[in-house]
Amino acid sequence: MKLGQMLHGTPHADAPGAIQHARAYELLSKVVYLGDRRRMFSRLVDLAGVRPGDRVLDVGCGPGYLTALAAEAASPGGSALGIDPSEPMIKEGRRTRASANCSFEVDKAESLTAPDGSFDVVVSSLAVHHIPEDARGQAFAQVFRVLRPGGRVVLADFPPPRGRFGRLLVGATAGEVMRDNPVDRIAPMFVAAGFAGPVESRIGPFLHCVRAVKPD
Repeated sequence: MKLGQMLHGTPHADAPGAIQHARAYELLSKVVYLGDRRRMFSRLVDLAGVRPGDRVLDVGCGPGYLTALAAEAASPGGSALGIDPSEPMIKEGRRTRASANCSFEVDKAESLTAPDGSFDVVVSSLAVHHIPEDARGQAFAQVFRVLRPGGRVVLADFPPPRGRFGRLLVGATAGEVMRDNPVDRIAPMFVAAGFAGPVESRIGPFLHCVRAVKPD
């Protein structure tokens, strides 16, 4: 069985990409980043320009590591909400990282329940490849809807390996979705959703980042 299949567990019909084994995912995340996770994810918060007083939404938050960092940056006066379609992930986030200004709810990127213009910033890490391909356009449209005019979004996902050995290894362990993850489509999807000026960058070998702004 591939690593990705082990983490996902039994797929749910209404959220086939959701990861069900939250604690295993959290442990794997600590191992993969070799002690550098805080620096890398803090860089995402910096790219998003999270400031005290901001309302931040973390889409596909998993167990909430990035959500908690965003809540820290938004203090005082601001808050961060992490959403994920996986109930185990939300339970783990609530258990380990919930605070007065950091909360978690079960929700899906393609059908966000938040009102229009609810957030100043949207962040997302390692989540796009979990969204069903035919729902990704709607997910980007939902992010556009819940951001206020002038709001910022930063999205990061794993770039596919380039070398033959890397592709074989990732394909064998994590599966074809990770091996062929089409991160080059993220910026065009931002444009299609209405965002202005997507800018692409890298944080180390693991994160392909795209930053964009909702026009005023």
